[in-house]
Amino acid sequence: MAMLLGKKVGMTRVYDESGELIPVTVIEAGPCTITQVKTTETDGYDAIQVGFEDVKPSRRKRPQVGHAKKAGTAPKKFVREYRFSDKPEKEYQPGDSLTVAVFADTKYVDVTGTSKGKGTAGVMKRHGFGGFSASHGTERRHRAPGSQSGYGTNRGWSGGIKKGKRMGGHMGTDRVTTKNHSLVSIDEEKNLLVVKGAVPGPAGGYCIVRTAKRPQ
Repeated sequence: MAMLLGKKVGMTRVYDESGELIPVTVIEAGPCTITQVKTTETDGYDAIQVGFEDVKPSRRKRPQVGHAKKAGTAPKKFVREYRFSDKPEKEYQPGDSLTVAVFADTKYVDVTGTSKGKGTAGVMKRHGFGGFSASHGTERRHRAPGSQSGYGTNRGWSGGIKKGKRMGGHMGTDRVTTKNHSLVSIDEEKNLLVVKGAVPGPAGGYCIVRTAKRPQ
């Protein structure tokens, strides 16, 4: 299992050897710096803390600047932890660098990112409701959610709307993982990963790329 932090560059298309067109997403992955190494003896589990993209020390608080200084690196804009299920085969040290070369033998990856924010949305856009009839006496209710009493409320208890009731509200900016993207190509010079299909988030959004847990 391998993990890298990166940034979505955008989408494009490439052709495979048979001439078939493949829609792909380009991800700038790494180089990432290990900012902390956790072990079972000191922390109760084995993990590495990884940072991506330098940021000015003035943009971070003193504890964060000191934490990065211990690893001999600058503070990072995007920091995440990768926990090992077993004892890692390789011995990592703070300050070590991880590049796209860690995916050299990988065929499929899972990508986690933050989905695009859509603002406040109604039930038709947010949940795919069908809406009311477009004619035959329907007046100002074409995109309404319908009745929220009955099964939608806790009658006899609190009287409020049941938790999980599908209604209009804020849509997007959720943590989303898309799985089993084929790894089309790797550019080690430019630190780029080219994966098949679309990944969550806008261009410029941060993402986490991992070896697929359940490859096809």
